[in-house]
Amino acid sequence: MPSSISSAPLLPELVTTTDEFDRITRACLPDFLDRATGHIRRFLRETGQWSDDGGHEKLALRWGYELVEQFLIYGRAAVPCRPTLFLDSLIARHLSQPDPLCHHKDLATPLGGFLHGLANRATVSRDALMALFFHWYGWNQGHIIRVLGLGLPESQRVYKNFDRWRQSGWERAMLGTGLTSEELQSLDSRRRRQGAQLNAESVPLLRLIQSHYRKSEPAHYPCLDRTQWISLYEEDCGYDYRAWHLPLCHECVSVVYALRQPETLPSGALMLDVQIHPPAGGRVLTLGPTPRNESRGDSHEHRSPRERLSSTTH
Repeated sequence: MPSSISSAPLLPELVTTTDEFDRITRACLPDFLDRATGHIRRFLRETGQWSDDGGHEKLALRWGYELVEQFLIYGRAAVPCRPTLFLDSLIARHLSQPDPLCHHKDLATPLGGFLHGLANRATVSRDALMALFFHWYGWNQGHIIRVLGLGLPESQRVYKNFDRWRQSGWERAMLGTGLTSEELQSLDSRRRRQGAQLNAESVPLLRLIQSHYRKSEPAHYPCLDRTQWISLYEEDCGYDYRAWHLPLCHECVSVVYALRQPETLPSGALMLDVQIHPPAGGRVLTLGPTPRNESRGDSHEHRSPRERLSSTTH
């Protein structure tokens, strides 16, 4: 992985008008993004938080997008300026804050920290990504398989993901959040006593978190509209990983839920059902022929693509 900051051209002239600023930022946007990402890499290295792996690269890229987005918003108001130097100063101010990579005040609460920690872990762990369906919507493995229209090999992976998450993934994710056992117990107690209120508080937090964590993903796992989701399921989406990003996008999972509503889940709009602790153990789906009415999800071999669509799509 590269260790130095990519060098967007240091422009000798002042940018004196917003039109000039817009023109230069359009022409140099990839360079500005590389530069911002390089700053994040260096910050993580210097603070002992960097590893040369894909997960940390994605983290640097997400925060690169975040900072360049702020640069595009605030830079126009800073004209006259030298854009590259303005970007550097904006990043320096941001990284000088306490806990700069989790800066939103609403995420500093135990509930915000819990949801944020799960999403952060899900960007580097398929186990955590699949577990988001349970932690945010209360779905079990069978629900996920039915909603995503998965075939046998993919279904087997979901069960293995959940098993590893119960064994060790959840604990690692919670250690990363910095939440104490008392805070987790308090959240779980609130969930039991005031579930509706806790879920209502979670909705805006999830949208805040998801809008951030989706920044680096659309090129690979794009958000789709209803018609595109229907087409994807007609093309056997169980073999298409564009569907696996769903728990990181509340709007997309709501659309797909309406299209594919399993009979084992409540009808109507998708509702949050936040779960604090990992799911209880369950049996592991075994490879091999599966009866069509198997309770853990039908196999692709037994259903046509159109049969896997809910009647609400027609």
